[in-house]
Amino acid sequence: MKTIANILWIIFGGLVLSAFWAVVGIVMCVTIVGIPFGTQCFKFANLMLFPFGREVVYGESTVSVFLNILWIAVFGLNLALWSLVIGALWCVTIVGIPVGLQVFKFAKLALMPFGARII
Repeated sequence: MKTIANILWIIFGGLVLSAFWAVVGIVMCVTIVGIPFGTQCFKFANLMLFPFGREVVYGESTVSVFLNILWIAVFGLNLALWSLVIGALWCVTIVGIPVGLQVFKFAKLALMPFGARII
């Protein structure tokens, strides 16, 4: 079932979202300061390509806490809030609930990507 859901996800926008995050990651990696943020964008691209059947788990370290605070201030809060709104809109219909849950998964990663792993 997750294979069919992932194929439908790719057809209806997942490939475009994944490509967008990969391009943003490449642009961020152009500067030395942006490399840590660029690697997180590649993590988003990975999750956006095949979200069904995957989970975000956290492992904390001092560096990841500091970078997550910086990420929240610059990108994270805005990304997470918009993802929550879009996920809630998807969940209005019964058919959209699986997609809404995947968008909520992205919101979790968008808030604090440093120290997170996708399994």
